[in-house]
This record gives sequence, C-alpha cells and structure tokens, in this order.
Amino acid sequence: MKWFGRKSAGRDGARPALAQGGSITSLGEWPRSYEAQVREGYCHNPVAQRAVKLVSESVGSAPLVASDPALAALATARSSGQVLTEALAAQLLLHGNAWVQILTDSEGMVRELFALRPERMTVEADASGWPVAYRYRVGAHVNRLTAEDAAGRPAVAHIRTFNPVDDHYGLGCLGAAAGAVAIHNAATRWNKALLDNAARPSGALVYDVGDGGVLSPDQFARVKGELEAGFAGAANAGRPMLLEGGLKWQAMSMTPADMDFVGLKAAAAREIALAFGVPPMLMGLPGDAAYANYREANRALWRLAILPIAGNILAGLSQALRGWFPDASLAIDLDQVPALAEDRERLWRQVSAADFLSDDEKRAMVGLS
Repeated sequence: MKWFGRKSAGRDGARPALAQGGSITSLGEWPRSYEAQVREGYCHNPVAQRAVKLVSESVGSAPLVASDPALAALATARSSGQVLTEALAAQLLLHGNAWVQILTDSEGMVRELFALRPERMTVEADASGWPVAYRYRVGAHVNRLTAEDAAGRPAVAHIRTFNPVDDHYGLGCLGAAAGAVAIHNAATRWNKALLDNAARPSGALVYDVGDGGVLSPDQFARVKGELEAGFAGAANAGRPMLLEGGLKWQAMSMTPADMDFVGLKAAAAREIALAFGVPPMLMGLPGDAAYANYREANRALWRLAILPIAGNILAGLSQALRGWFPDASLAIDLDQVPALAEDRERLWRQVSAADFLSDDEKRAMVGLS
C-alpha cells in the first residue's frame, strides 16, 4: 500500500521543500535558530542538559519486550556509537522530530537503523501534500532520501511530536524553554561578574577640590588605568586603596531585591525543568513542594515523561518495520522498571483480592498469558 503517495498525480510539480517551522521559536534576544538554541540551552545550560539526559538516558536503558528477538536487537543497537532510542528521545525533546534511516543489505533485509540529524532534514512533499522524499543537507551537499524503497516499504521513518501549526514537522521543548534558559544563563553571567568584582558593584571615584575643577583627559585616563590594573578582579578583592589629594571613593551598593539572583535562577530553572517534563525535585532545585518525596517524583517522571516519549518512539519504529516484521511490536517491559514496582505491587494486590475473578482473568489483568 502506497502510504506516501508515490504514484499520486502532480508529482512532477512538487512543491518546494517546507521550512522547519517547528524548530525555530523565540522572541526578543533569545536565540532564533535551532543550532543557537541548542548551544545556549543544551551545551551551556546545566539544567536543560540534565533534564534532557534524565529522560533520554532512561528511555535508552529501559528494558524492552518485542515480538521478535531480531526486532529488539535492531531497536537496542547503537547508531553511530550511541544508543538508538536514547538519541531519538533527545532529538524529540530538543527538536520535536526524529528521522531513522532503514538500511538494508543486498537481500533486502534490515541490518541497521541509523538516526539522522533532525536539523539537517527537510520534507519534500508532492502536490497533494504527502511526503515523498527527504533532503539531508550537510554543508553544500544535499542527499535526497526517498520515503519508500522499490518494494513500497518505508526507507525513512519519521517520528515527531504534536505540532498544531505544521503538518510535517513536530514541535520540540527547547523553543518553549528558550526564555527561561536566557534568564538562567544571564543570571549566571551576572553572578560571575559580581564575583570577579569582589561580589559587589563598583563604586564611583569622585574628584572634589572644592573649586569645581575637573580632571584633565590625561589624568582621567591614568587614574582609570591604575584602578583597573590594581583593584579590579577577584585577586584584588579587599585590597586597600591609596588616593591622591582631591580624590575620594564613593562606594555603591545594591538593594536586597537587586541581589536576589539566586531566587531568579531557581525560578528560571524550574521553568526549564517544567518545559522538559522533569519534576524540579529530581533536578535538586529548591522551592518546589509538589511532590512528597523523591520516590513519588521519580514515579511521576516515568509516568508523565519517559513512558509517553518511549511509546511514541517504539510505536514509530514498529510501524516502519512491519514490512519486514509483519507483527512488529515494541514496548517497555513495565515489570522490570524499578520506579514502577509499587504500582505493579498495588495492581497485584487488588487483583488477588478480587474473589469474583477466575485465575485466568486475574492473569490477563496483570499482563500474563
């Protein structure tokens, strides 16, 4: 069956490649492109990086149950040195899209699933709007990947998150967290600057001789240079200042509200964790009392973040590989997830107490054949 409209009319007049609207989201001075957002939000921000790794590494290490051992081996194999499911989870969180190239051998059997960089991919649609190919751009080189192979089976699997304003591209979490990331990074740079200046703002050097005179340009430049060389920086913190006649130092101070960058960073960090679906308690952030303890927060992380994104990835891979595995099915083995052990124990206790159920019905309810 031709899902992608390979033989649909009007293919010769295919529309130009669509822009990646789901990966460019920002306002003001926040980064606009996906690459800039990744550098600021993931490479340079510890909260966003930890949140993404917490979810993606959990997806990559989760135990799987598959309809075929070969299918499980493909899903758990490493793609370009990294765990396939972990890389796909990180791409969905950051970009909102994940593309997997299905590589086959000379006999047409699947040998590897290769995760493609999402920011390099562009959807090429036909006149009816169905994707018929994907363009993978690396610098000036563009490689065109067809959506289906000669046998009508998917050659590229596209897994994406929901995007209400785009038909072909998903919407990642990085754009929603861009504002909080910008605030958090700015507060970090501000605190670093305060530390470099002895943790207090610089004061004012006043020239007061009583007759209204001012310093000459040469005198002003000399005094400024001596101050920067002898008194600026953390190495000179607390060093006594010796001033010549007519000069006095007027110290400046900040109000407690101006100095409250610790609270500002904590609030921005909670917003970043919220954007990626990670409970702030697991990030070590203060001021969040939504969970009674870490055990409940860890359970919420699995139920609300890890399992949904893992289900999206595994369902997409299963659907794409049904041309080679007709009954392909991939899922996380919930019985082997330690964070969900209490939920499983509660279910077993409730089923065991139901005297009106037969043994076969009880086994079916707990997921046993």
